[in-house]
Amino acid sequence: MADNTAINIENIYKKYNALLEGHFLLSSGNHTKFYLQSAKVLEYPQIAQKLALSLAALIKEHSIEVECVCSPALGGILAGYELARALGVRFIFTERVNSEMMLRRGFQVTKGEKVLICEDIITTGGSALESAQCVAQQEAKIVAFAGLANRGFCKAILPNNQKGNEGSKIQAQSPICKLPLSLPLFALANFSFDIYPADSCPLCKDSIAYKPGSRN
Repeated sequence: MADNTAINIENIYKKYNALLEGHFLLSSGNHTKFYLQSAKVLEYPQIAQKLALSLAALIKEHSIEVECVCSPALGGILAGYELARALGVRFIFTERVNSEMMLRRGFQVTKGEKVLICEDIITTGGSALESAQCVAQQEAKIVAFAGLANRGFCKAILPNNQKGNEGSKIQAQSPICKLPLSLPLFALANFSFDIYPADSCPLCKDSIAYKPGSRN
């Protein structure tokens, strides 16, 4: 089992220049001053493996039975694949076709199959929820959500070494979070960054928002 006390997500993202500061447009349409570019971290397989093992250990500690990991493309694929490998289960992904999230490439789930939805970063959880709806249409059972990090809007279960961690009671669910409260969300850390609606963003008076993610 991985040693969660050895993981400091903020330091890792800073080390690999993956904690960006500027004026960013998120997939949700909101704006923010800070952005977590997970691709800069996950381009190193040994780091991706270390993070996935820690996330898998957290999930196992809470006795969540997983038979398959599913991620939304493109951002969640590397994190989801490594998490599936750490859990010893198969991996599939959903992708957008004409703005609609779909299962393609022959991917299927079976009725009652226990599926965990994994993202790299959970903000509102919108893409993760869309992936969950895709597999739920094939009557799979969604057992949990997971991300390497959580931006603090969704209620998350963190490793015990995280400051202020109180298990599933770590925080109240923000109204902008789209994930259901009935299912657990696991993450290795919370990042509390302000986000702003596009029509009232204070950053817009000085610059134009840039979209650095995979859905440009």
